[in-house]
Amino acid sequence: MASEKAVPMNEAVTRGDAAGIRSATGRLLSWFLRAMGGVAVRCELWNGDVVEGGQGEPVATVKVKDATTLLRVVYDSELEFGEAYSDGRIEVTGDLVGLMEAIYRAPAHPLAARFLRRGLKRSANTHARSRDNVHRHYDLGNEFYRLWLDREMLYTCAYFPTPGASLEEAQIAKMEHVCRKVDLRPGDRVVEAGCGWGSLALYMARVKGATVRAFNISKEQIAYARERARREGLEGRVEFVEDDYRNVRGRYDVFMSVGMLEHVGPENYRELGRVIDSSLEAHGRGLIHTIGRNRPEALNAWIAKRIFPGAYPPTLREMMEIFEPVNLSVLDVENLRLHYASTARHWLDRYLAHVGEVRRMFDERFARAWELYLSGTVAAFTSATLELFQVAFARAMHNEMPWTRAHLYES
Repeated sequence: MASEKAVPMNEAVTRGDAAGIRSATGRLLSWFLRAMGGVAVRCELWNGDVVEGGQGEPVATVKVKDATTLLRVVYDSELEFGEAYSDGRIEVTGDLVGLMEAIYRAPAHPLAARFLRRGLKRSANTHARSRDNVHRHYDLGNEFYRLWLDREMLYTCAYFPTPGASLEEAQIAKMEHVCRKVDLRPGDRVVEAGCGWGSLALYMARVKGATVRAFNISKEQIAYARERARREGLEGRVEFVEDDYRNVRGRYDVFMSVGMLEHVGPENYRELGRVIDSSLEAHGRGLIHTIGRNRPEALNAWIAKRIFPGAYPPTLREMMEIFEPVNLSVLDVENLRLHYASTARHWLDRYLAHVGEVRRMFDERFARAWELYLSGTVAAFTSATLELFQVAFARAMHNEMPWTRAHLYES
């Protein structure tokens, strides 16, 4: 009969069967926790085996319900943990965000890294594939996103002027922040690539006096944005275009992109640069706001498969493929990583408050998947697995930008 005594991982590995330590699957789990870098977690198997990894108090308890699930997670943890959690074949009690943080922070053994972080091979984001990828994520229904986003329906990193600011306050502050970074002025003509539900485009028109042409390939979002522009009487100032950024035409004073570059793919960065170059006037300037990384790495395999197909978070070096070939000057780079961690925490709290409605809209598997995704998002930014870059740029000979950064913080 399997022992139910919890044995610390380092003891389990050295004492083995001589200590009456459980089954082969229990020993496999012990090895796996060590390979992960000693995450402080308590694991319970279907057969009664209990294994504790790492040092100190476990951050959570993970219950694995069958042998097939354990083998799949050991073989391809990035993909299979998310699949098993969504299905309910893995249950987590305790701090799910803390567990994800511990996993992201753990120094995995190099020999095990290819099992723990395999990634998925990305396909190039063609016009058709980009539209399909966007449809699978953003066209889940406006009512779903309305449950847990702010009133403006902004699904990008907020900017918290103080740690205690509300999500609503922080999202408005973000829109003001990016407008100031491009020195947006009344009468400016703006092209926005990837406009979400239209809040930033409407803000630039209503508050800053700009004329905006905003591109997006999500049918749900474009329909929402157009209706909101009609209600607010801004149809003559903001045009929402259901089309790909590669089809942007015309000349503009400002190029703005907040939360789209993740869906472009590095194979298309030079083309994006050419689009910006052909769009901007001689005095043109712009901003790209994107999730990124400190070093090149594929998106988490499960997120790429189930949540954000086709996405890729770039490094700053990779982003230079947008600017360098067309001689655009980078003026300012800001990393808002901890602002995104706070944003995602707000989203997660609101999501969990409405998770029953999510189950009724979709099903239990969907609800669990998005709980894991949002929890993992918080953890990814607190652990610096992901970054949030804002890169402001301008034509090389544009000499009229503000002399200091004081304009960003004036009341």
